[in-house]
Amino acid sequence: MRTREEIVENWLPRYTGTKIDEFGKYILLTNFNEYVNLFSKTFNAKINGLDRAMPSATHGDISIINFGMGSANAATIMDLLSAIEPKAVLFLGKCGGLKKINRLGDLILPIAAIRGDGTSNDYFPPEVPALPAFSLQKAVSTNIRNHNLDYWTGTIYTTNRRVWEHDDEFKTYLRRIRCMGVDMETATIFSVGFYNKIPTGALLLVSDQPMISSGVKTEESDKIISQKFVDKQLQIGIDSLRELINNGLTVKHLKFDFEDH
Repeated sequence: MRTREEIVENWLPRYTGTKIDEFGKYILLTNFNEYVNLFSKTFNAKINGLDRAMPSATHGDISIINFGMGSANAATIMDLLSAIEPKAVLFLGKCGGLKKINRLGDLILPIAAIRGDGTSNDYFPPEVPALPAFSLQKAVSTNIRNHNLDYWTGTIYTTNRRVWEHDDEFKTYLRRIRCMGVDMETATIFSVGFYNKIPTGALLLVSDQPMISSGVKTEESDKIISQKFVDKQLQIGIDSLRELINNGLTVKHLKFDFEDH
């Protein structure tokens, strides 16, 4: 395999257990098997790749993939998805709420992400912003309201550091930059999606309040959040992609042109 195209076409099935032509053109990404399991039960869809790194399921033109946790995995799946040239990729993730106004179970629709991940520096210089496709986020916004829910908007800080909740200096930094939430994937997905000319978006669920010691995520607290809110988040994601499919809307709102002028 000499070319990038040959590699991603070989590796996407290798990582997911799904053939290239079995994927839909509209992709939901997640870090958790519970999302894939719910999708499977909703549509009676087979889960492929249970013995692989990134299990997936497909119904119609929508596929869901659990790519795992962290910015390195996020970059990997966005590179591999270039093999099928998706029309839209929507990340359904969880994040820590950084504001006092955030409540567990709140939805955050990011307008941008700060690239503290490190991984995205392999794709663009640090000054290039990590932005979603506006039209995709607009479709998500509409469907949140269709479900009679509200959401916060703002910036997400993406870090490649998993254990930081004890670090007061880092938390002071997070307060200074005034982000709405913190996670490990959003900026990477936006950046590597842009690099691969894939329209991307995100809808995040506030699963913990890491700025206070009593709000740090535990196995039990995460289980409660998932039981209460994940089903609705997933349904909004599905409905948002269906809106694009049914209305024939395109979300590739930017001309991807990296040629020198």
